Amino acid sequence: MALNLAEELSSIATNVAASDWREAIRCAGDGLVAGGVTTEDYTEQMIEAVEEHGPYIVIAPGVALAHARPSESVKKGGLSWVSLASPVEFGHKSNDPVSLVIGLAALDHTAHIEVLRAVAGILSNPATRSGLDAAASPEEVRSLLERAASPK
Repeated sequence: MALNLAEELSSIATNVAASDWREAIRCAGDGLVAGGVTTEDYTEQMIEAVEEHGPYIVIAPGVALAHARPSESVKKGGLSWVSLASPVEFGHKSNDPVSLVIGLAALDHTAHIEVLRAVAGILSNPATRSGLDAAASPEEVRSLLERAASPK
């Protein structure tokens, strides 16, 4: 059974202002902290991962999956969703600019694979992607994700 992103999201924020990729990741980290998923240290670890390894977290056009290694800063597995009011550059050759940052906190090294599969499934549907890009509220995002995860 595929992961239902709507059920896994601890926070959703829409039309968030971020001046650069660090601030965009901090917004995703704030959602994880507010949801009781991580401590603030994890947010800094996500930023350090990009500083060290580059923009590998930009997994698709306009989409970044912000994460760091499992650590003591992760209290439980969870996700946050941040759609940006204005896209920001992460420095990725083909997938910039980013308008959606999904924060991922995992307790092990394999959870991100299931999340990637779920994100790819959702965002590969042009109608769903368009609706998510235009969603103006957390309720609208959650509703679209629930509909996308429902059996046809």
